[in-house]
Amino acid sequence: MSIAENLERVTASVREAELKAGRKPGSVELLAVSKFNPAESVLAALRAGQCLFGENRVQEAREKFEGLRRDNPALRLHLIGTLQRNKVRHILPMVECVQSVDRVELLSEIGKRAAETKKSVDVLFEFHTGEQSKAGFPDETSLLKAIDLLAGMEYVRCRGLMTMAPWSTDEKAVRASFRALAAMGESCSRRYPNLDFSTLSMGMSGDYRIAIEEGSTLIRIGTAIFGERT
Repeated sequence: MSIAENLERVTASVREAELKAGRKPGSVELLAVSKFNPAESVLAALRAGQCLFGENRVQEAREKFEGLRRDNPALRLHLIGTLQRNKVRHILPMVECVQSVDRVELLSEIGKRAAETKKSVDVLFEFHTGEQSKAGFPDETSLLKAIDLLAGMEYVRCRGLMTMAPWSTDEKAVRASFRALAAMGESCSRRYPNLDFSTLSMGMSGDYRIAIEEGSTLIRIGTAIFGERT
């Protein structure tokens, strides 16, 4: 199937999952994970109406998207992979959101670089909920310590939380991971009423239907759109 056909199929599946979960149609946003896929694949998705993309690696994102962003003003890019502090200054001009803020030091660097360039950037705080190989704040205490720093950051805007469920065929474990993030989002909303925690970025090609049932507002889909990565 073509990328356009895959997008149509995934979008229909998302709408079906929203309906099944009693969610409002359109309440879940689709992010196309384009890592390891060429610019031509991104263009095919753009032509099919997909505007939001996610990349894991700074260098790949820069090489692939600098030209695409110039020629396609509707294109939006998120950084969803682990980000090293020394690469923050390279990626901030290209993205509207860093989804993978997983430690205080990284947030501080983002705040510093955003202030230098006076460019506002959205962030999601990555919270560890089960996938042992992945990063993320390990507990509520460390997460809240990072969120508290936002008070001194004029150009950094909180948009919510992100997580990865464990790679498991155990649906209960996957569901528990998503429920943990949703609960943390509700807790943060109560604790920080002036901040925006409306985004829950959770769910990928293999588990996005469960994520939607558990409250995801943004799903990150790669393989189901672009096919198996090479």
